[in-house]
Amino acid sequence: MNELTVEGRPLSVSNLDKVLYPSTGFTKGQVIDYYLRIAPVLLPHLRGRPLTLKRYPDGVTGPFFYEKRCPPHPAWLRTVAVPSERRGTIDYCVIDDLAGLVWAANLADLELHVPLHRAERPEEPDLMVFDLDPGAPADLVDCCRVAIDLRARLDAFGLSALVKTSGAKGLQLYVPIGGGARYGETKTFARELAQCLEADDPRHVVSNMRKELRTGKVFIDWSQNDPHKTTICVYSLRARERPTVSLPVTWREVQAVAHHGRSEAIVFEADDALSRVARKGDLFAPALKAPQRLPGAPSAAGPGRRAGRARRKGTAPGGAARRRHRLRRDGPGPPRAASPRRP
Repeated sequence: MNELTVEGRPLSVSNLDKVLYPSTGFTKGQVIDYYLRIAPVLLPHLRGRPLTLKRYPDGVTGPFFYEKRCPPHPAWLRTVAVPSERRGTIDYCVIDDLAGLVWAANLADLELHVPLHRAERPEEPDLMVFDLDPGAPADLVDCCRVAIDLRARLDAFGLSALVKTSGAKGLQLYVPIGGGARYGETKTFARELAQCLEADDPRHVVSNMRKELRTGKVFIDWSQNDPHKTTICVYSLRARERPTVSLPVTWREVQAVAHHGRSEAIVFEADDALSRVARKGDLFAPALKAPQRLPGAPSAAGPGRRAGRARRKGTAPGGAARRRHRLRRDGPGPPRAASPRRP
């Protein structure tokens, strides 16, 4: 057992030499070191969100378990009570600072899974996500091509999207959302947009959740826009064979992969992530600073002006059908770059 003081808080850490990634020899001590060093860019995205731990006490080749209810923890660690239909109320951990992050890493919580909302506003997401998951033989290259199309569709609504690797097989597009939008609105919008892409490109895209339909296609998972679901936090490690990281990428990098077909250019391990952040800073920072109003979301202008604006934008009552019609009628507008397809 080793004793650390992190930002004035005493912490006990153990088994620092234990190998958690056998194929590379990456140890628990290196996991803690990674989270200590990546914390300046990770914590602003993690802070205030109820955390679901995914723990690998014997490393990535051993058994793992998810843990929603916060395990025994220091008195200073914040928790938040979240109602659960099956379990009553669950007290989730909330990691707000570096000491909390080190505490979680010492539990072999390799992966940090969080919802799209902050604890104080459980029904109001500040992000909308499109999780692109390739069904073999589709791969990360195909995800890049679909991501380019999806970005163009979002542009048609005046919405900017950030993109990151999942750290596993796919990509995730995030749209910063403000204006008091509710999960019902973001989930409906994401589902309709995914369905439109599938209708226009059924050979390469699927929006139906049935696994047997995903072979050779990219599944656009819109269902993550739900208060009870989580996605991997940006800059989190993944429990893969190697210590890969869910890392932001630029749209230029996505376009290059789509064009050249070399997905290894956007696969990053822990050391890559640290050196990249040292060079580029937090490419995901706009998620914290640039909330956008979802078409059809509530407006502070009041009911009368909301309805007028909605009618002008085609998002008044019945706007769901109108949005689909607009997407199919007008398309995305001039694309930023071609997204080449496999024959």
